[in-house]
Amino acid sequence: MHGEGRFNQPGGGPAPGPPARHTVIDDRYELLEPVGSGGMGEVWKAYDRRLRRYVAVKGLLDRTAMAAETQRTAMQRARREAEAIAKIEHQNVVTVHDQVETDNQVWIVMKLLEARSLADLLRGERVLGVPRAADIGLQIVQGLRAVHRASVLHRDVKPGNVLVREDGLAILVDFGIATFTGADRVTRHGSVIGTPPYLAPELFAPASPGPTPASDLWALGVTLYEMAEGRVPFGGREVWEVQENIRQSPDPVIRYAGPLAPVIQGLLITDPAERLDAASAEAMLREVLQDDPAPHAAVAARPTQAADGPAPEPAEPAP
Repeated sequence: MHGEGRFNQPGGGPAPGPPARHTVIDDRYELLEPVGSGGMGEVWKAYDRRLRRYVAVKGLLDRTAMAAETQRTAMQRARREAEAIAKIEHQNVVTVHDQVETDNQVWIVMKLLEARSLADLLRGERVLGVPRAADIGLQIVQGLRAVHRASVLHRDVKPGNVLVREDGLAILVDFGIATFTGADRVTRHGSVIGTPPYLAPELFAPASPGPTPASDLWALGVTLYEMAEGRVPFGGREVWEVQENIRQSPDPVIRYAGPLAPVIQGLLITDPAERLDAASAEAMLREVLQDDPAPHAAVAARPTQAADGPAPEPAEPAP
């Protein structure tokens, strides 16, 4: 891993603001085109000049919400996070190749994946069959267990941050707002960081201790519900709307999930202390898949390693 790096424009000299196309980071990674963006920084398709391959490069810092006096602390924290994320090795978590620090940003260099997001799949298919939803959910929870073992929290688990390859492999991506277990609560412009429909209810409380592994598992529960039911369980574009929907209807109606219902209900328990943990969720998802050997066999055959917003309501019951 690179501890220090150079951030040069083609003409030389440090780049004071957001990067432009063909900016070269660390004399190695040439930024080609933006492929995504978020509150925590830019995501670029880049060319690794040294190994002659395409990669994804993402900045971890939210420069727009950072006061000058907090820059140094934020850089140190982002550096530690990048190092922790880079240590995660699991087939269901995006591979991190490198960490590069520049004058005003900490970058992680990741494998560039050719795959559709789960959000794209849901926009096209609206609902997934129970075996397929269970298969993808199992892979997400396996990835989350690896993430949590590294003392990292994802904090933005949702269909848009899960890529699904043609062979069915699901990969958890986008650690732009990841943080450490036990880290101080971080807010942006006075609001909780994350995507409102997937935020755990404990994060809304003024005295919230901040995100925990349980809050990632709540987001998994929302994602499972969305795959099976065709919509998110608690709608709303703003945090207060989602919070009110959870308060009024803490037990969303489950019509199509079938044997997935107990897993979803366990993950959507509002009290994080009572919520289903990752090991239990994995075991329950495996039991669901035992009744349908095809997707389960696909999971077993893979090598083992040490849209946001609601979809339209299904017009008719899912098969």
